[in-house]
Amino acid sequence: MHPELTIEHNYSLQRLNTFGITANAAAYVRITSQAQLQAALQDPALSAMPRLILGGGSNIVLTGDFPGAVLHMATRGMRLAQADFETILVTAAAGENWHDFVQWTLAQGVGGLENLSLIPGTVGAAPIQNIGAYGVEIKDYLHSVSVMHSASGIVFDMDRDACRFAYRDSIFKQADGRELIVLEVTFALPAEWQPNLRYAELAQAVAERNLAEPTPQQVADTVMAIRRRKLPDPAVIGNAGSFFKNPVVSREQCLALLERFPTLVHHAQADGTEKLAAGWLIDQCGWKGKNLGPAGVYPKQALVLVNNGGARGADITRLAAAIQDDVEAKYGVRLSPEPVFV
Repeated sequence: MHPELTIEHNYSLQRLNTFGITANAAAYVRITSQAQLQAALQDPALSAMPRLILGGGSNIVLTGDFPGAVLHMATRGMRLAQADFETILVTAAAGENWHDFVQWTLAQGVGGLENLSLIPGTVGAAPIQNIGAYGVEIKDYLHSVSVMHSASGIVFDMDRDACRFAYRDSIFKQADGRELIVLEVTFALPAEWQPNLRYAELAQAVAERNLAEPTPQQVADTVMAIRRRKLPDPAVIGNAGSFFKNPVVSREQCLALLERFPTLVHHAQADGTEKLAAGWLIDQCGWKGKNLGPAGVYPKQALVLVNNGGARGADITRLAAAIQDDVEAKYGVRLSPEPVFV
């Protein structure tokens, strides 16, 4: 065993996933440096096992005990650099808490990420999922991602185009990107900041606070207030945030649905498609606030599935499938989960 590695066996993952699902890993290593990560990837015992790279555990459903090695990214570090008169570069290690990083950028007087406040998870997971909220996605400000190829140990940088970002998607979720482990992420933020209030709910909330010229921190505070009102705290009620992606359908399919369901919530996309509101579809099928065993749908937001206590991965999976079936039966649209099932 490499001297830098501490390998723990039959390790409980309950505190390392925001659903609070009880499951154990055959082996567990807490990664705090690039050297440790390389050592773990080269360790004969660990490399013979299935491998799971774990960040904040906010986007996974553990369907049972994991029969392999969990490498828990716990690297730390944040730094700021002036790229030019228009751009400020901010970089954070993969293991940094995402919300803490956003708050740190604001404390440095740099705006741009405030709409993404209070999203659970780590910095390293953010580009994998292309996280987004209130009119902003990671891809809007991403400069580069430093990655390690797990098979070769080679470290290199990827620019935004190389990441192949799409709605809640990236190269890291595709077959040709699954060997890439995110080490740190760099964002290019504007030196001259302007608030992004294109999202109607956020614009309304800012107006209600009488913020004619809001600061980045005031926008962040408004976003946090909205999220706290609508979404459960994973520390109190186990959940993985928004569980389903908003489905994208053709303009023709949307028009056909509108004929049958005139109040259908839909948003036109730049490419001519229409994005439907998954939460609205679930709510219309009567699932909001409904439970199926120890798993349920959050009463204040139909898009959030919750662990009411003692739910296993199978309970979450069963609930998700039941919701998918009902939405498809009524609207002809199959919802896709956001979390990864492990």
